[in-house]
Amino acid sequence: MSKLTIEVVTPERVVYSGEATMVIARGVEGDVGIMPNHMPLVTPLKIAPVRIKTVGDKETVIAVSGGFMEVRGTQVAILAESAELPEDIDVERAKQSKGRAEQRLNEKHPDLDIRRAERALQRAISRLEATKNI
Repeated sequence: MSKLTIEVVTPERVVYSGEATMVIARGVEGDVGIMPNHMPLVTPLKIAPVRIKTVGDKETVIAVSGGFMEVRGTQVAILAESAELPEDIDVERAKQSKGRAEQRLNEKHPDLDIRRAERALQRAISRLEATKNI
């Protein structure tokens, strides 16, 4: 069985490096599933979890905040603004962040940076979704 080599990198560190049978990410055009020997592709990523399926139906989920994914044959590189493994996420803090962002968006204060509040909400939701499997 063919495998992918995947690396998830942020400006600070390599978050994940390993082999996979499939990678599922949310690009700007929608979800995309990558299997070995996929056609070459470069796509911007949305703030959403990336799912990495490994041998034996195991799955690693990584909360990714934007960036790009590049696919070449059996190589997948995700260059993310930020990325967190579930065990690195403070669930309580993510819940509080989600609540704060929702509250800001509901208040509709005239000086509110709506885009920033929406991105904060998306990041908190992505973190919470990534921790569901631990």
